Amino acid sequence: MSMRFTAKAHRGMVALAVVAGLAVGSAACSGGGDDDKKPQSSSSASRTGTSQPNPQEGESAEPIAELKGPSGLLLQITSAVRDSGGFITVNGALKNDSGTLVTIPSALSGNETEIINNGRSLGGATLVDSKSKKRYYVLRDTEGRPLTTTGFSTLKAGESIDVFLQFPAPPAGSADVSFQLPLFPSGVIQISG
Repeated sequence: MSMRFTAKAHRGMVALAVVAGLAVGSAACSGGGDDDKKPQSSSSASRTGTSQPNPQEGESAEPIAELKGPSGLLLQITSAVRDSGGFITVNGALKNDSGTLVTIPSALSGNETEIINNGRSLGGATLVDSKSKKRYYVLRDTEGRPLTTTGFSTLKAGESIDVFLQFPAPPAGSADVSFQLPLFPSGVIQISG
């Protein structure tokens, strides 16, 4: 009988802890009258605990450049934002404008063995700053993975995926750079921030 009472008491305590947790969570979500405070910036919130930023960060409604590639592929670049950490994040969308399934060309990954070994990516992209006469390649993490969208091999007809690429930042005086991706024409994009 004592064992039965202990089990019932334990279940009751667990239920009480769950209800208390839900009440605290509900109070935290309701804001508690802090409507005057500014919400936390999405930039700092989305980068917490991850090495890859949210592809939607800093995107505008209109593309700043559109590049037409092979087999009906269309790359729409929506932003190129300079970060205080010394890099630029380029955001956009890769769309299949054709009426059929398109296999993403492996050439988009570039020809560097270390990047190719990490699967399909946009690792072949570069930024060219003609003002300082320098070319910037996609950054890599400590394990050699490119800091760009990876892991896609096909796009269905009309399908679009959000993409991002990170590059070292050109000098602050360089606002216009040429974006280059294998098999696509180059396009001039303006850096903000």
